[in-house]
Amino acid sequence: MRDIALGSTGLTTTALGLGCMGLSQSYDTPPDHDDALDLLGHALDLGVRMWDTSDAYALGANERLIADALARFGRDEVVLATKFGGVFDHSTGAPTGVRGDAAYVRQACDASLRRLGTDHIDLYYQHIPDPSVPVEETVAAMAELVPAGKVAHLGLSNVSAAQLRAAHAVHPVAAVQSEWSLFARGAERDLVPACVELGIGFVPYSPLGRGILTGAITSAADPGSARGAFPWFAEGNVEHNAALLAPMRRIADEHGAVPAQIALAWVVHRARAAGVAAVPIPGTKRAGRLAENVAALEIDLGAADLADLDALAEHVTGSRRPVLPPELRALMPDDHGEHTAA
Repeated sequence: MRDIALGSTGLTTTALGLGCMGLSQSYDTPPDHDDALDLLGHALDLGVRMWDTSDAYALGANERLIADALARFGRDEVVLATKFGGVFDHSTGAPTGVRGDAAYVRQACDASLRRLGTDHIDLYYQHIPDPSVPVEETVAAMAELVPAGKVAHLGLSNVSAAQLRAAHAVHPVAAVQSEWSLFARGAERDLVPACVELGIGFVPYSPLGRGILTGAITSAADPGSARGAFPWFAEGNVEHNAALLAPMRRIADEHGAVPAQIALAWVVHRARAAGVAAVPIPGTKRAGRLAENVAALEIDLGAADLADLDALAEHVTGSRRPVLPPELRALMPDDHGEHTAA
């Protein structure tokens, strides 16, 4: 696994990261504690050292899982990223809002450090902008954590290009985390070019489309899983979207690969073509899938492959964004553009 410089702030990490959310919540049944620790150890064996978590994942339980892994495998082995911003009702687990005020930034960071069992976070993101607090104010508060030794690098997630520019003027931003996949290309329009312009790295989340780009989901998702909230997986939409993957299956066969590897290789190629340093963070609960994701970095897609794959996004039905109750809808940032390529 090669290392790359993620942005221009001096953050060096591995070319592939691990999204850790699914080890504690959301997609189907999470693994038990020991199996999750084994997977994290396997990630290190494969050279996947950038681990991404959040205080929102299972209401902090995911950070506590990571703490146990750090204690077992060593803190210095991991480039640790976590996020703050969402506020939840801990009795029900339901989201209740977003906070980005200075007092909450400090409070959230200290709470994450306690749960993670460490004295510093390598990459600390604002998970979602607070519509009531200018991003400049939030980043100014985050910047205070750097000289305090609690945070090494700052990141932003789910922001617009304008918000990114405003934040970066206050303190250098190392990386932006946003959705980017074959089915979700809106970031290519404004956000990725802004990262290139400012020397900021990009961390694509859900590069496998929450599982649909693996080719394994061909009918309406189990309503008990998190996928049920996403229109991509609604009855009618999911069958249509799954059928779009025929070219990807063909390309996978030609490369001796599986569809998920082609989807991941596509993100890597598109980031390289855009001129942005990118570290995708696919999640998985299985060691075999983790090894496949690592191997995807070696797949060389040709121009014809890319042309066939690029055409898929414009035919996707349903929004990438979850269906939210009215009281939370206003808290979500404006989308980058549903399926529009640059």
